[in-house]
Amino acid sequence: METKATEISSSKMFGGYNKRFKHFSPTLGCSMTFHIYFPPLPSSSHKFPVLYWLSGLTCTDENFIIKSGAQRVASSEGIALVAPDTSPRGLNVEGEADSWDFGVGAGFYLNATQEKWKNWRMYDYVVKELPKVLSENFDQLDTSRASISGHSMGGHGALTVFLKNLDKYKSVSAFAPIVNPINCPWGQKAFTNYLGGNKADWEEYDATCLISKLNDVSATILIDQGEDDKFLHDQLLAQNFEEACRNAKVPLLLRLQPGYDHSYNFIATFIDDHIRHHAQALNM
Repeated sequence: METKATEISSSKMFGGYNKRFKHFSPTLGCSMTFHIYFPPLPSSSHKFPVLYWLSGLTCTDENFIIKSGAQRVASSEGIALVAPDTSPRGLNVEGEADSWDFGVGAGFYLNATQEKWKNWRMYDYVVKELPKVLSENFDQLDTSRASISGHSMGGHGALTVFLKNLDKYKSVSAFAPIVNPINCPWGQKAFTNYLGGNKADWEEYDATCLISKLNDVSATILIDQGEDDKFLHDQLLAQNFEEACRNAKVPLLLRLQPGYDHSYNFIATFIDDHIRHHAQALNM
């Protein structure tokens, strides 16, 4: 199996390149694709810091690259964008594609403990395997300078990955994240199937629970949330995370955006602020 990353497409944008790669993932037991946006290279020895983007339910590694417009400011700030897929694919596990909010396209960025879903180890893929693949294949990337962001399920992933690995990431941001999955239908469905019935195991992948156990978060967490997002009050639960941050004295900038929904139109509107938020942390 080819673990080395092979380029499968390339397209120029804002002086840099969107490139898509394929490799075999030992962590997930299947072939995976990911996108990198490489800004224009100022010199042959230059190394770019990395901003990981974790996408939401039903997405692939393509959605963010095609729809967000993040490349404009990433190009000018000199930050490489890395967008992995949202789950293993092609494993043909019974029921993996029966619903849009679980299984394929819905990995929830955790390590499943239930035997049937044992390949759903997106947490290890994002935190351990992917950075290793990047550093081994791309000399122009400096994976020691990394930040992380995401949307919805991917916002949940970005927050939990950051909070569990404060030494690995300089900053975090999210759009409309699922911040308290143990208390919403999407999270309860996913966690029951991936992690089993022990609620203590669920809390390890819940940003609101994790915040209450930490006292050393110094980087400001940036979250944008559309006020007209139809998932806000039953699935996303931004207010729960806000309260947990306040109690733990964790710096949070939660911006409620009037009139905006859950779509990439919302993301594209505010993505420049997020790229600059990370650029400031990555270039310090």
